[in-house]
Formats: sequence, structure tokens, C-alpha cells
Amino acid sequence: MRLRGIRRSRNIEDRRRMGGGKGAGIGGVGLLVVVVVAYFAGIDVSPLLQGVQQQQDTPRTLSADDQRAAEFSARVLATTEDVWGQVFPAQLGRAYTPPVLVLFSGVTQSPCGGASGATGPFYCPADRKAYLDTEFFSTLSRQLGARGDFAAAYVIAHEVAHHVQNELGILPEVNRMRQAVGQVQANALTVRLELQADCLSGVWARAVGQLLEPGDLEEALNAARMIGDDQLQKRAGRVPQPHTFTHGTSAQRSRWFATGYKTGDIKACDTFAAERL
Repeated sequence: MRLRGIRRSRNIEDRRRMGGGKGAGIGGVGLLVVVVVAYFAGIDVSPLLQGVQQQQDTPRTLSADDQRAAEFSARVLATTEDVWGQVFPAQLGRAYTPPVLVLFSGVTQSPCGGASGATGPFYCPADRKAYLDTEFFSTLSRQLGARGDFAAAYVIAHEVAHHVQNELGILPEVNRMRQAVGQVQANALTVRLELQADCLSGVWARAVGQLLEPGDLEEALNAARMIGDDQLQKRAGRVPQPHTFTHGTSAQRSRWFATGYKTGDIKACDTFAAERL
């Protein structure tokens, strides 16, 4: 992804030097915390995250790679601000208010509960902020097999897409619906929410087409496949259990991203009305 000359977003809250203490829990049960990688109850994903868990309790010294990741994140966030700042008025007839991206190291706190590098990036609707431990990019590439700078950009775009859903009132409505049904039905609603975010990420990808380099689109599609529920459960040594899925299969995630990319249209991302996911 060609980011040279792209501005850095000012909507960055950098907590990386603040560190984190022991016992920061992963919570927010009462709020819809949307995580880009599905860490399922009862699924042991520690083999995929060796080296990440040990860092949670000890603030790490910022490396050159970490600094580059922060710079990259700020520039990618700026592209999302520009894209949605144009798409909202053009397609919805309204203004767009961008989120803040919190960069942290190891652990931090949010109104949706504790955050750690092992949970993956997430969006908290309570404070309208996305949270990212920049070390996750290494996990994405080395442990999850989603390599390339555009795969990392897709991660950021996906979390911003959850903010877009929040702006449109979709997140609170889905949260209300989830609380009124059983776990299996709630999971099914969350799958549709996540696939819609993948589609919206595709809308962003189409809009930044002039910044793409050969292979970038395949990197994003591969990332979508690598973090599908079925793929993650297989990598954790489990037989995929569709009733536990919360993000969608590899095929579904890549297909909805491609839908957004091909159409560039928010309306094409209505996964809640789709008969086939």
C-alpha cells in the first residue's frame, strides 16, 4: 500500500508508553465488544499467540518496528477518514464523524472492559474508539498467516467499519436484539454484523484503489480467510462448530469483502437482509 505522502490522522490516542498492570480483565459483557479475531469460549487459541500473552503484564520498550506500525496505523486511519468523509455525504446525505484509534502496548482499559494484545483489535461503541496493540500486526502475519501491509490495513479498516455501523445506529440495534434471544441466535446476529463490517471494509478498499500495489487486494482477501471462524477453530485443533461462529466462515468473510470492493456501495452491504451469507 502506497502511503508515502499520506497525512497522519490526528485522531490517535497513544497509550503505548503508559504500560499496563497485572489483572486487566477482558470484560464488557453488557456492551457489544467487536473483536476482529474470534476468540471463542472454550477454544484454546494460545498456540496461535505464543509470545503475545507473556507481554500483557510487562510494558515493552517501543521498538523500531512498533514505531513503524504506529506510523502506518495513523496513515491508514487517515485514509478511512477521507473515504467515509466522502461516502457518507454522497451515499447517505449526512456527515461522518471519525473515531479515535487507541494504540496501546500489552494491556489497557476501555469502557467495554480490559484490552490486551491477545484479544485482537476491537471497537468499543461506549467511547466510540477503536483499540489496537500494534504488536498484533506481528501476530496477524506470523501466527495467523495473514501477511502484507494491506492485510494490516484491512484490520484497521474493519474496526473503523464497526464505527460506521455505530454511526448508522446498527450496533446498538443489534446489541438490543442479541440481548432478547438465546446464545445461538445472538451468535448468528453477530456473524451478520461482522460480515457487514467486512463488506464496508471492501467499500473503503475500492475507494483507496489508487494507493494499492500489486498483490494488495489478495492480501486483504487472504486476511479475511485466515480469520474466518472455521479456519481459527481448525488452527486451534478443534472441529469447527457453526453454532459457535461469531464472525463468519473464511469463504463468507472474503466474499463479503469482495462484494464491498466490487460495488463500492453501502447498500450492497446489508447482510441482515441477505438470505445467503
